[in-house]
Amino acid sequence: MKKISLVVFIAWTMWIAGVSSIRSNASDKKSQYDVPVAALSFVVLKDYNGKPVRNAGVVMHSVDSHDKQDRGGLELKTDAEGKASFEGVPYGKLRVQVLAPGFQTFGEDYEINQPSMEITIKLKRPEGQYSIYENRQNDKKDKPAADPSAKPQP
Repeated sequence: MKKISLVVFIAWTMWIAGVSSIRSNASDKKSQYDVPVAALSFVVLKDYNGKPVRNAGVVMHSVDSHDKQDRGGLELKTDAEGKASFEGVPYGKLRVQVLAPGFQTFGEDYEINQPSMEITIKLKRPEGQYSIYENRQNDKKDKPAADPSAKPQP
């Protein structure tokens, strides 16, 4: 009987030691949730008059150390006041793209390093496409006509 209780005591001691070592190893590892996070708020405005842009898509991608954007991402939509917000963005480089019908696509990288940040984005109207068939202001329209009495230069 003493032999059985000695075996149970040793097994129980080993089990307790194993559980405590697992707990200490788990607390030594840094969790992905230990990184500081920020609360971002976006305001999307029209560049030419400062009025808000409703229902614009704000796309956020984290960017790694090689300036490559990570897969996935998050898309927000602006409300009637042109505002969108999100809490829980990890510190680091963030690529923000804003898309709205009738405006140029906006894109810029931001360094997130504060607990809360407000980012104001001004969208521009699309510019006309360049065509080789249209006259441009900087093009020379009238070249001076060659003087027929001038001698050819060697």
